[in-house]
Amino acid sequence: MGVPRAHSTRGQKGRRRSHLALKSIGLSLCPQCKKAKLPHAICLACGFYKGQEQINVLAKDLKKQEKARKRAS
Repeated sequence: MGVPRAHSTRGQKGRRRSHLALKSIGLSLCPQCKKAKLPHAICLACGFYKGQEQINVLAKDLKKQEKARKRAS
């Protein structure tokens, strides 16, 4: 059988939990469209990364709309 753990004071619990707080996400601005994005990641709004288009966002949206129309009919 397991041995019961020793009693933890409020201070001990607080010191242990001091690192559990959520930290805010460090966002940066996209140089193309000026929207917030994660650093070192493709912008989800325009599809650019380091000045080059990586994802064709317009084509992706059109494809999504066509799929929705097919499901609706």
